[in-house]
Amino acid sequence: MSFPIRVWNIVFLVGFITYCGIRGVFKRRTEGNEKIVRRLDALEKTLLVTVGVGSLLLPVLYLLTHWLAFADYHLPEFAPWFGVLLMAPALWLFYRSHADLGLNWSVTLELRKGHQVVKQGVYRWIRHPMYASILLWDLAQGLLLQNWLAGWGALATFAVLYIVRTPREEQMMCEFFGEEYRDYMRETGQLCPSLRFKKRT
Repeated sequence: MSFPIRVWNIVFLVGFITYCGIRGVFKRRTEGNEKIVRRLDALEKTLLVTVGVGSLLLPVLYLLTHWLAFADYHLPEFAPWFGVLLMAPALWLFYRSHADLGLNWSVTLELRKGHQVVKQGVYRWIRHPMYASILLWDLAQGLLLQNWLAGWGALATFAVLYIVRTPREEQMMCEFFGEEYRDYMRETGQLCPSLRFKKRT
């Protein structure tokens, strides 16, 4: 069954609102937490702004204006269905990652008072499930929004953030938690379960 492009745009919009809603709820929950480490330097700010353009600004412009029409293209009829199939686990994992992190979550490189190495829930198997959820979401976005900029801009900008930020984030965690976090790194994979995974007792 094929649908007009506008139907897939609506499907994306519903998921997009849900995605932003999840982030908003957990952002409010952690606003009052005291920060003991904060590494919001120029590089981090640049990464966040770039991802904001790809993940938020470009899709909104595409959905609400005709400014990006020059970058439209057409996918095979089956492609958006794969986007829907990716969207569901992406939203679940996005929610679950926030919920399992609890008050330890922050949008940037921060450690909060009482911060712990979270090893339960989805963090039992992978170190960066939130990044994994964003990767799935960006792939879904690319399959649902048939526009080179609005569809794939999020994946391109997030890939840069992930490559640059992850080593900085893990270095910060190692500096603060030492061998506990290094052991955790050895037991888990970054975006998917490690083949060396051993069940914790």
